[in-house]
Amino acid sequence: MNILFVCTGNTCRSPMAEGYANTHFKNITAKSCGLYADGSPVSENSKIAMSQIGIDISAHTSTPLTKELLSWADSIICMSSSHKNALESIGVKSQVLGDGICDPYGGDLNTYITCRDQIITELDKLLSSVEIVPIQYDHIKEIAKLEKICFSTPWSENAIKDAFETGTKFFIATKDNKVLGYVGISAIIDEGYITNIAVFPDYRKQGVGSALLNHLFDFAKDNALYFISLEVRESNFTAISLYEKYGFKTEGKRKNFYTNPTEDALIMTKRFD
Repeated sequence: MNILFVCTGNTCRSPMAEGYANTHFKNITAKSCGLYADGSPVSENSKIAMSQIGIDISAHTSTPLTKELLSWADSIICMSSSHKNALESIGVKSQVLGDGICDPYGGDLNTYITCRDQIITELDKLLSSVEIVPIQYDHIKEIAKLEKICFSTPWSENAIKDAFETGTKFFIATKDNKVLGYVGISAIIDEGYITNIAVFPDYRKQGVGSALLNHLFDFAKDNALYFISLEVRESNFTAISLYEKYGFKTEGKRKNFYTNPTEDALIMTKRFD
């Protein structure tokens, strides 16, 4: 999962968040930027605060927000609501880390240490709490609800139940006992076919889809799958971009595969060594 941390100058809060995320979380690549970054070096107190916990961010140089960074990110995490509001004004969805991280700029070392510890606490809560687990029967109703929200021709509860009982593997992303999203995969010998992947609107751009895909990759490894394949609407550029980031390549097209509206499907496949 690619996470982009956003703050004002990209010399204090977001570099500390970037350094901690890259060091402490598996399957996460973090970058940071600032709405008003100007190429300045990371602040001295940020370097010291992070070095105290064994993380070296001394080479960091502040980076401005770019379209390329926005496109790269699976999840965008802001240091305050003002940053989130600025992104929303240009149509970019993001979230605030915790209730917001106070800006330590101009403070003494203890102020930076307090800021560092607040960042660590909130990142641990955020990035460690999404769990991917196999579905149970009592999840089927929620998955059917999600299908209706996301797809013009959704699977019914009965269709999901029948697939579940005949070998399709379903996994849900859950946090605080809430279903955030789900994915289904049918494994045939050494081939994997994704039936659907969906995330509730309130939890999109928060890395849930990426977590589900990473779980499928672990599933593929455990089951010695040669590839995983899926279909996606030709116009669903957001989904296509996500799949491409994770190594899926377009290998074909299904004419008029989708209805309501009628549209071709791209066949995208990720192959494993």
